Amino acid sequence: MLRLIGAPGIEPSLARQEPSKARPVDPLRALAARAICREEVAERTLLMAVGPAVLATVRRVLGAHHPEVDDVCQEAAIGLLSALPSFRAECTVMHFACRVALLTALAARRRTRREGSFKHEGSEESDDFVEDRPSPAELVDSARRRNVLRRLLDKLPLAQAEVLALHVMLGYTVEETGATIGAPVNTVRSRLRRGLAALRQELDARGNLREIIGAYHEQTE
Repeated sequence: MLRLIGAPGIEPSLARQEPSKARPVDPLRALAARAICREEVAERTLLMAVGPAVLATVRRVLGAHHPEVDDVCQEAAIGLLSALPSFRAECTVMHFACRVALLTALAARRRTRREGSFKHEGSEESDDFVEDRPSPAELVDSARRRNVLRRLLDKLPLAQAEVLALHVMLGYTVEETGATIGAPVNTVRSRLRRGLAALRQELDARGNLREIIGAYHEQTE
């Protein structure tokens, strides 16, 4: 079973939890409750619903054209179904699925690097999900920044890498990140600060990334 950073052990069934009065209705919550009960149709329907977001998350971490994208997506799907009993409904089911995908992709990167088999970095690629296409030069520069950031995330403690990736790569707010990992906002801000500090040390010789890191640093103040 996928181990989620910051998440407690198995919690009471999703179906038995009290809905939050201040939280909007999650359209996938009832489906997730059925999937926890191992209803095959519900499992398949849930995976189809979160599939595009899972794919986009894996692509952001590995690179849009990385040869292991499909395998990691499949691993993330299996991990999601295994992790569902621990879902406490503190975030949406979609955010939970993206977190599982993110952790699965980060683990895959670290595993292949340890084995010395990480040969494809997706160099100078553009992501398929970008809607407003910038100039070719901007695409190359953006791709280079993403690849450097991916490599730096490999070096960070996993708890910091997870928070940084949710916030920077997936665009989650500090509050959304906290709800997704089940941690207080202050913990999220602390991990972001430590992660960004480590990134800035690595970026001393990479001035082209300082502006993007500085922008996210300002959001944690």
